Amino acid sequence: MTGAGRFAALLLALAPVVASAQDSYPVVQSVKLDDVAVTVYRAPYRSSGGIDPDWPEGFAFITETRTIDLPAGTAMLRFEGVAEGLLPETAVVGGLPDGVREKNRDARLLSPAGLVDAYLKRRVTLQRTDPATGKARRQDAVIQAGPNGGVLLKTAEGYEALGCSGLPERMTYGGVPKDLSAKPTLSVLVESDRARRVTVQLLYLAEGFDWSAHYVAERSADTPTLAMTGWITLANGGVTGFSGAQLNVIAGRLEKQESAGAPEADAGPLLLQCWPMDITSTHPLWELPPLVPVRGSQDGYYGGELMVTAQRRIEYMQDVPLAVAAVSADFLAAQENLGDLKYYRLPFRTDVAAKQQKQVALVAKDVVRFAPLYGAYLDGGPADHIAPAEVMMRIRNSTVDGLGVALPAGAVTIFEAVDGERLLVGESGIGDKAIDERVDLYLGESGGVHIRSVERAPPRKGVREWEVTISNDGADAADVELLMSYPLDPPPTDWERRGAYWVWRVEVPANDRLVRTFRAKSEN
Repeated sequence: MTGAGRFAALLLALAPVVASAQDSYPVVQSVKLDDVAVTVYRAPYRSSGGIDPDWPEGFAFITETRTIDLPAGTAMLRFEGVAEGLLPETAVVGGLPDGVREKNRDARLLSPAGLVDAYLKRRVTLQRTDPATGKARRQDAVIQAGPNGGVLLKTAEGYEALGCSGLPERMTYGGVPKDLSAKPTLSVLVESDRARRVTVQLLYLAEGFDWSAHYVAERSADTPTLAMTGWITLANGGVTGFSGAQLNVIAGRLEKQESAGAPEADAGPLLLQCWPMDITSTHPLWELPPLVPVRGSQDGYYGGELMVTAQRRIEYMQDVPLAVAAVSADFLAAQENLGDLKYYRLPFRTDVAAKQQKQVALVAKDVVRFAPLYGAYLDGGPADHIAPAEVMMRIRNSTVDGLGVALPAGAVTIFEAVDGERLLVGESGIGDKAIDERVDLYLGESGGVHIRSVERAPPRKGVREWEVTISNDGADAADVELLMSYPLDPPPTDWERRGAYWVWRVEVPANDRLVRTFRAKSEN
């Protein structure tokens, strides 16, 4: 035998010894949390749209406090009930007397599919109903395949699929494998020079969380004001819930490196697939619906339930905005600065339940002033172009105008009451807005204000000339804002410069039009 062969044989001989030594460590189970805080960060690359209902793409920083009785010597400490999307490389355990030797994320969960997966090629007991006598009988079987493509068994009678007899049947197992946990678990190998009770903090990042903001406003029919309520919609896509948690959310875009992702928590749903109990001519193969794989719980994700937390809790359909409601200041999230990020802390404890979305109040303002406006862009379209202006509402995010709070990015839904009935005026998205920043809401195209741009033949080389006509068919004067990307010649002295655009602000009288000619430098 060569030297390499002797070394390989030595490793094979030592492997069982090492495994048995690991198994001989006493196991300390930590199942109860004394306290927990959950701080949720938005999906870093989600600029718009709702939260992913299959697996939220944000993450959370979770701080757990636990009291643990440690034995003397080396022990395997198992933290049960951690978040499903835990990233083990980020886990930090504080309060242990002699630190941590190693960490392991125990990914396999105890479930019907997990048991089948763990018992592949192993013997189980099959209890089924005899079709001849109607009595239950037991027989040995070996699981040959499963769980996602249907469970295939080998018995003394041959091979068959589980659940295809049309009669009651079930499998029983000799025990639960050691690597299956009832809840997501983090295992750490620890040492202590004596038996003692310690209070430890477990801190880690976990994927599968996300949050977004949604604002609901009601426009006054008499004055240019809004009553506005803002809500935080938070999602926990994992199988672990946290009761009585201190909940916080972080607004702003945080740079985060892509991770390998948490391992799947179980073998997926247990799918028992059989040919339909009928004749083949009734259900031809080409008419059968396709089999669609299901991720996660067989009960589905969220079940359309949305928990609302403020002064009441009610069931609400997902993605349906909440009406403007009076919310006590005691229930609004408190805002703090975290560097360039915004940190919102709920002033009360709440449950972050598994596979659930919930809403908590963010802001409530009774009178927010806005300026009605019509807007358009002119940046080199067709030679003769006419288009409706965009209906806008401009808000200055200041206390003077009734707002004056940092607004996380989200959607704004605007209603107005007409003859006692609330009607939708429009929806608009906004980015993260700081105090005193401009907030523009775009509600759709105007039916009465139109912009026409006609390019003329240049009067001389190197100059473009065009005529702009703004028409207003409405009964009231219209404030119009045109953004032009042309290098105007001569440059305006009293216009605002906004990025690459000149901003022309003008009032057009009711049932009237305004015509103006502009020149711009040209390379031709």
